Amino acid sequence: MATGKPQAKLHDGNTMDIEVHGQGPTVLLAVNPTPAQGERAEEMRRWGMDPALGRSLIDGLSGSYRVVAFDYEGHVMGVPKPGTLTPDAIAADLLAVADAAGAGRFAYYGYSWLALSGLQLAIRTDRLSALVMGGFPPVAGPYAEMLAVTRATHGMAATPAAAPAGAQAGDGQEGGGQEGGGEYDWSSVEMTLSEEQTRQFVTMYEALQGFDDRAVRLDCPRLCFAGSADVIPYGERWGGVTVDIAGAFARHRAEMESLGWDVEVLDGLDHTGAMQPPNVLPVLVPWLRRVLPADA
Repeated sequence: MATGKPQAKLHDGNTMDIEVHGQGPTVLLAVNPTPAQGERAEEMRRWGMDPALGRSLIDGLSGSYRVVAFDYEGHVMGVPKPGTLTPDAIAADLLAVADAAGAGRFAYYGYSWLALSGLQLAIRTDRLSALVMGGFPPVAGPYAEMLAVTRATHGMAATPAAAPAGAQAGDGQEGGGQEGGGEYDWSSVEMTLSEEQTRQFVTMYEALQGFDDRAVRLDCPRLCFAGSADVIPYGERWGGVTVDIAGAFARHRAEMESLGWDVEVLDGLDHTGAMQPPNVLPVLVPWLRRVLPADA
C-alpha cells in the first residue's frame, strides 16, 4: 500500500507525482506506477510488454525495500523540456525525487535512456547506495548512434510533410526509451510525437557527445544488464544506424567488470524482453539483497 504521494519540483519548475511503497532501504524506480488500460494495454501486450510493468516491479521490491516510483519518461513526454533536458538537469531532477521522498541515500534503477540517466546521476552525487543500469551499457555506450536517431526523429516531427505516410516515432524510442524493441519495424511506424517532445532528446544526446564513460569511477555497488539480442537497426529515415546494446556487452564485458560492474546478459532477449518484470526481478532482487540488505 502506498504510504504517500509527494511531488518533486523539477529543474523547470514543474512538479511530478511520486509514489512511495514499502519499508526498508530506499530504491528509486524510474517507472510508471500506473498500469496501462484499454487499447493501450492491449497494444502493449501485442508487443510482449507488461501493461503493469512499473507496478509489477514495485510489487516485486516493496516487500523488502522502500520503493520510490516515478514516471519521469511520462512526465517529460507530457511536459517537454526541449532546451533544458541536459545531464545536469536530469541529475538534479532525480535528486529532487529523492529529496521529496525524504531519502538521504538511495539506490537507483532505470532502463535504457533512464539507465544512462542513472549513470549521469552517479557521477554528480555521493548519495547513491547502489546503481542498476538496464538496457544501456556503462562502457562504450551508443551515444553517437542515439544522437543520429533522435536528430532524424526530430527532423520528421519538425517537418511532418517529410515523414513517410504511416511513419511513427513511437513510444519513447526517440530517447532510447522504455518501450522500444528489436521487433518493431521502425521504417513503417506512425509519427505521433511533437517537435518539442523529440527536441528534448536531441538536447540530451548532444550534451552527451563529449562524455567519456570509460573515465567514470564509482564507489557504490553497481549492476548492468541487457538482453543478448538487444540490437535495433534503424533505416535511413531514422539515421541509418544500428544501436547494438548486446554487442557492447559482448565486446566490453571484461572491461565493465574490471571497472567494478556486476554484469548480466539475459539470453535470447531483445530490448523489450529484457525490461519485462519476469526477466528483471530475478536479476535485480537477489543482487539488491546482496549489496543492500533489507535490514541495512
